[in-house]
Amino acid sequence: MTSLLKSREALLGAGILALIAVIALRFPGFVAPANLKNVFNDTSPLIILALGQMVVILTRCIDLSVAANLALCGMVAAMADGAGVPMPLILALVVVLGALLGAVNGILVWKMEIPPIVVTLGTMTIFRGIIFLISDGKWINAHQMSPAFKAFPRAEILGLPVLSWIALLIIALFALLIRRTPLGRSFFAVGGNPHAAVYTGISTGRTQFMAFVLSGTLAGLTGYLWVARYAVAYVDIAGGFELDVVAACVIGGISIGGGLGSVGGAVLGAIFLGVIKNALPVVGISPFWQLAISGSAILLAVALNARQGRAKGRLILKHAYAPETAQ
Repeated sequence: MTSLLKSREALLGAGILALIAVIALRFPGFVAPANLKNVFNDTSPLIILALGQMVVILTRCIDLSVAANLALCGMVAAMADGAGVPMPLILALVVVLGALLGAVNGILVWKMEIPPIVVTLGTMTIFRGIIFLISDGKWINAHQMSPAFKAFPRAEILGLPVLSWIALLIIALFALLIRRTPLGRSFFAVGGNPHAAVYTGISTGRTQFMAFVLSGTLAGLTGYLWVARYAVAYVDIAGGFELDVVAACVIGGISIGGGLGSVGGAVLGAIFLGVIKNALPVVGISPFWQLAISGSAILLAVALNARQGRAKGRLILKHAYAPETAQ
């Protein structure tokens, strides 16, 4: 299964390179290093959110509230900046708030045993409603934001914006989390075989709760980064972005059935969508085709996952069947 997963990532990577090559035939400037850097920077929010969504999906759940979480935390960050709150406190505020919003999802799934899709559809609407209440439906624009607030994600270090460096750091941290920590192994165990996980002392509910908290934390951080980079905050910010996040995971080989996936797959899935999003206007194709292309990619990825993912990865205890007795 490990070799199969690696081949899936290699196939997706080759597909991304082929897509870039085809685009370069029509618009050679697309492959310029400066443009590719911009493509990665534009895709960084999707990469960050896809990693959070990945751990949720690994546990057989889904988080459809990530974009609303992002929007609420982004609005709170912009309002805090307008109130004169220092930048370090704003960063701490959005991370804690995002984690708390994720914890609300996790508690409802764990303690109330409500299906995750129902919980996150509900909280998605609630979070958007809270944004409207605290902002009175008004926008916060660039001239209402401090220079320091807007400058942080755009500042460059060694030729890359801070936003890109944050995405790279989170990729590295999640690779370490998944491969080297008991919590990372628990995500696979719960998704691969929740009944077997219980026998090894792993709490399915608690593990799912932690997955939602991680997803919410990343959504909160991304909320500030998004608002500061685009210098605007409003109720419908990142509307529909949760579908791109789920699409990135599915395209990257994260099994909707849980227990199978990788950090590399989630990142490559996000980059695939990022290349498409940036390439369509360049080659003269309407951006509205992005929805059709993304939807087609999801269907193909789900079909491929269904064929290849029947044998779950990282089962910690296989089902045992008593042999039949001949009578």
